[in-house]
Amino acid sequence: MPLDVILLVLFGALLHATWNAIVKAGSDKSLDAALISAGGAVSALPFLAFLPLPQNAAWPFIGASAILQFVYFQLVAAAYRAGDIGLVYPLMRGCAPLLIAATSGVVLRENLSGAALAGVMTISAGVLTLALEARRGSGRAVVLSIANAFVIACYTYVDGIGARLSGNAVSYTLWMSLLPPVLLFGWAASRRGSQAVLRHVRRNWWRGLIGGAGSIASYGLALWAMTKAPVATIAALRETAIVFALVISVAVFKEKAGAWRYVAGVVIAAGVLVLRLA
Repeated sequence: MPLDVILLVLFGALLHATWNAIVKAGSDKSLDAALISAGGAVSALPFLAFLPLPQNAAWPFIGASAILQFVYFQLVAAAYRAGDIGLVYPLMRGCAPLLIAATSGVVLRENLSGAALAGVMTISAGVLTLALEARRGSGRAVVLSIANAFVIACYTYVDGIGARLSGNAVSYTLWMSLLPPVLLFGWAASRRGSQAVLRHVRRNWWRGLIGGAGSIASYGLALWAMTKAPVATIAALRETAIVFALVISVAVFKEKAGAWRYVAGVVIAAGVLVLRLA
């Protein structure tokens, strides 16, 4: 895999870990997830006029992606209410590339080389290892995390195909970002009332703007990379975000780090090296 693709996906992974930490740190995780989705849409708007519209074939995928992103953000918020970031994030992000690697041959007709498959499996194994050291969690957190891994796999396929059909991965990403916040805030207002939602937005708009910009940039880099390399390998490489997330969990949230964290870091680094050489 080209070095520039790897470096850009790793930078996107850092941005992804950052916005997840913003959700985890917030007082109202459902509304913070909606704010981050909205922040991504606001960040996208200024650039739409300078980019071509996605090709017609991509629009059904943009619609399907919006629904899956709505489910994804709801599950992210619910999982972080139920368990630590050190448990939830590895399970969500570690299971997804395994699902994609196992099914990409059928869905996308992309057959990975032995070396690429070894890299995907190694990164996923390293990510899942981190869940072993979680100090606090629950059966509900595990169920929600694994359920979201299936959603992540689904929207990765939808967007990987849609970005290729669109003719411009950046344009696809920006247009795809517009509908999920409408769904998320509409749902929140119907459940909790528009006044409660507006109060939270007024107090925490900066959280959504910063996290949303990071979210849309992270995903845009991943979708661009999926036009240059197999979806399964990019999905696995993107999950190195867990290393950044767990550094944040120690430095910011003061979660304790055990030996498994260091073992996992070595395993993930080995997986990235294997992908580079594949």
